[in-house]
Amino acid sequence: MKTKLLLPLFVILFIVPQFIRSQSKGQPREFYQLTVYHYNTIDQEKIIDNYLQGALIPALHEMKIKSVGVFKAIANDTSANKTLYLFVPLKSLNAVDEINTRLMRNNKFNANNKEYADVLHNNPAYNRMETILLKAFPLAPAMKLPNLKSAKKQRVYELRSYESASEKIFRNKVHMFNEGGEMEIFTRLNFNPVFYSEVVAGGKMPNLMYMTTFENKEDRDAHWDAFRVDPAWKRMSSLPEYQNNVSHSDITFLRPADYSDF
Repeated sequence: MKTKLLLPLFVILFIVPQFIRSQSKGQPREFYQLTVYHYNTIDQEKIIDNYLQGALIPALHEMKIKSVGVFKAIANDTSANKTLYLFVPLKSLNAVDEINTRLMRNNKFNANNKEYADVLHNNPAYNRMETILLKAFPLAPAMKLPNLKSAKKQRVYELRSYESASEKIFRNKVHMFNEGGEMEIFTRLNFNPVFYSEVVAGGKMPNLMYMTTFENKEDRDAHWDAFRVDPAWKRMSSLPEYQNNVSHSDITFLRPADYSDF
């Protein structure tokens, strides 16, 4: 009886991860452009929303970029410094310049974004805008849409950034996620990950970023409670080779905009 019960566990912990790794090998790795808008007022937010919903996202859809994400920090409700995140998946880094060039030549796009483009210097649409470029992990080469049933206004998307003290130590943390099996734990526990990536251009390098998604705050907390006591995580996190590979972490709770593709 014990042998019969152990076989399925062996399949889950060994054979399935090996299959996932074999399927990921050789698959082109996506790039992601994450734009963060910093603003203070509801009027600014409306201008950004109108621009994204009415001009930029339709133009990106015409370029066959279908899964564009727009997320607002849940902390915006009480914070004076508000943030909105725009997530655009790319096939290559060259796509960044190609998209900008095509947008400048797109008459429909330019006609639809005048409110955003023609703001006055003393009444801007945002305070600052930052752009982060990311490259998908080798064993998670393409983004995945979350499989959630709740309404967008109830969901919690969790964006994490892990910084490391040096490039070498950073590579160790990337290895922990990939070959080490940390991503496999998230998959097995159904964290609904959208992407895992290393930052190739940003203000907090060296660092990695990833996003997991949940039905609501209670669902998020339950998943992390399960993760903390998971035997595979306990074993992995205690290994000597994976100690002290994160020097700082940032956690941002987000909610998708009504017009976000996911």
